[in-house]
Amino acid sequence: MVSRRSFLGSAVAVAGATVGFSTLSLPTAMAAPGGTPGSTPEVILRPGDARYAQLAGRGYNSRFAATPDEIWLVHNAAQVEKAVDQAISQGQRITVRSGGHCFENLVDDPHFRLLVDLSEMRSVTFDPEMNAFCVQAGARLGEVYQALYEGWGVTVPGGVCPEVGVGGHVSGGGYGPLSRRYGLVVDHLHAVEVVVAGRGGKARTIVATRNAGDPHRDLWWANTGGGGGGFGIVTRFWFRTPGATGPARSLLPKPPARVRKTVVSWPWDGLTEQGFTRLVRNHGAWHAANSAPGSAYATLHSSLQLNSSVVGSVQLEIRMDATLAQTPALHDRYIRAVSAGVGVEPTIDITEGNWLELALVPTPSYGEYTRQKSMGGHLRKPLNTRQIAAVYRSLTDSTHYGAGMVYLAAYGCRINTVASSATAIPQRDSIFKLWYSNNWADPAHDEVEVNWIRTLRTNVHGATGGFPVPNGQQDGGYINYPDIDMRDPAQNTSGVPWYSIIWKDNYPRLQQVKNTYDPHNVFRHGLSLDPL
Repeated sequence: MVSRRSFLGSAVAVAGATVGFSTLSLPTAMAAPGGTPGSTPEVILRPGDARYAQLAGRGYNSRFAATPDEIWLVHNAAQVEKAVDQAISQGQRITVRSGGHCFENLVDDPHFRLLVDLSEMRSVTFDPEMNAFCVQAGARLGEVYQALYEGWGVTVPGGVCPEVGVGGHVSGGGYGPLSRRYGLVVDHLHAVEVVVAGRGGKARTIVATRNAGDPHRDLWWANTGGGGGGFGIVTRFWFRTPGATGPARSLLPKPPARVRKTVVSWPWDGLTEQGFTRLVRNHGAWHAANSAPGSAYATLHSSLQLNSSVVGSVQLEIRMDATLAQTPALHDRYIRAVSAGVGVEPTIDITEGNWLELALVPTPSYGEYTRQKSMGGHLRKPLNTRQIAAVYRSLTDSTHYGAGMVYLAAYGCRINTVASSATAIPQRDSIFKLWYSNNWADPAHDEVEVNWIRTLRTNVHGATGGFPVPNGQQDGGYINYPDIDMRDPAQNTSGVPWYSIIWKDNYPRLQQVKNTYDPHNVFRHGLSLDPL
């Protein structure tokens, strides 16, 4: 049996693990972006094939299992069209997987009979005709960062887990350690290639750009936070920062040459409820004061990882640009502000290295702790004393066996300079991403562990029906931290529809895109929109 302490000591969370990054190698041979139809045939796997189990089992959450009749390994948009046409003609529910990092059963659901696997579509190139960087939708973040940085010295401000597939990450409006400085990853998205299924019932491939005169601009917009797998199947992305000109190396942000990564740990031993409350309040007050556009702390990203007491410690992970003269002073001032009056002396572990070494963390090995429930959202203002007390009660609850965590990731600064309607993800005045997570091992504990996180969520957001419904303090959900409970009126007692919690005023436009490009609801999952 894997102990809770040993599990969490080496792997805290999807977005907050603290182990170092091992450089990933790109495939030695890759097709040109998009591929040439017929150059490499699609591979169709069915139950009984020795390869089927591995590909069907690529999902993140072992509570859910994919059991499709066919898995299509595709290499270009033409092959995706072929898969979609078959699904339509044979009445098969179709779904798509890029990285396999989905927390809910939006892909690994027995209703899906045809699974399109994009993992062979991984090239990262510069497209001179588009004057933008072309990334196939099956590429992993680690591969993208390595290729962009080593080839051109640039990057996109996405997440920290190298195994996350860009298909879902980008379409959901991904964020990461460089987002306070450079915005969300979709703020640099120039175009998408999407296989859709229109009113005629046949698949077709559309390239949609952010250009004002593009007749398909709304399809580009829907993929800037509307979520993956609900409007079509994205096969390629093109990235270029708006207004950027010049050679390729000038068209995307440049990451810092060196990064300072710090892990500050407060042991649970000796951490009283008063001290815990002070820590979370300090952290919240600091971010409320230092998350405006133009802040001197725009180059800082941090995540406060409030682990269950069984883990042994609460951790604050910090990343800063180590090339800036003011970084040491800002770094120390931040730690002093968060630590003040906590009553427990933290340990501080500082590492400096190049960006590729420290910007990412390997996807953690969870051992037996592969069953999971989570949800997330945004905060405009810090958690209040009542909400912190609810968090403390759950994290110190000894009646459940899971490894729970509340995760507060730094947001704001450059992210909040963009209008809420400019991208499909509307949260543009928040200071935190909020994520509740619980992992456990035994299927027999499912009910207890799912109820643990539901209780936590309900107690924290009790004033708004159990979810972070947008108001003066909260700013709604996040499709990349999905929770199917949001659709259940027994769980979501707010009276606010689930789609308004996630997309707020952008929902009607997203629904119109759905109606235009997927009127027969070919592409659907538990948190996708229905046509009008």
